[in-house]
Amino acid sequence: MSTRFRGSQENQHGSSSTTHDGPVATLKNKSVDELRKLLSNKDAYQQFLHSLEEVKIQNHVNDELCKENLQLAEENLRKEPRIVELRNQYRIICTTELAAAQEKLNELYREKEKIIKLNSPLYLLQRIQDAMNKTDEESENLHHQFLDREIELGAFLQKYKKLRSAYHRKSLINLAAKTSNI
Repeated sequence: MSTRFRGSQENQHGSSSTTHDGPVATLKNKSVDELRKLLSNKDAYQQFLHSLEEVKIQNHVNDELCKENLQLAEENLRKEPRIVELRNQYRIICTTELAAAQEKLNELYREKEKIIKLNSPLYLLQRIQDAMNKTDEESENLHHQFLDREIELGAFLQKYKKLRSAYHRKSLINLAAKTSNI
């Protein structure tokens, strides 16, 4: 209830101490025939009831509340298109943000899978095998260079020894990895 109604009711209820006695006093002033007529005739009773000041005040307050309720309903109806628009914007924003977040999640998931794959035992064994093959190929190329006299003996021995040591080290790591419980 709005403050304008509360204030008017307080004034109406507080303004006279006899308002509660009003209907009783009015009925006391009626004759027995008039009282019988009120009891037997619905229209007369309704007319009497609506003539009472308390009922008039209550009807006035009720009318005012209905008017205010109607105004609020109309305001709400006027706001409905904006509410629908905001709801649609919210859905669009949520959908867009969800799609972006889903894409980011998928990207992170792909990166995780790539990292897991790169660190899997089979992949690491393959990398060791590839490194062994590369080192073996380099030492073989160096050997051919020596045979074709493209490199001197001192340089050849130093590089060849280094490459063969690296090859055997990788070979031992590969063998140990294959025989362990990876």
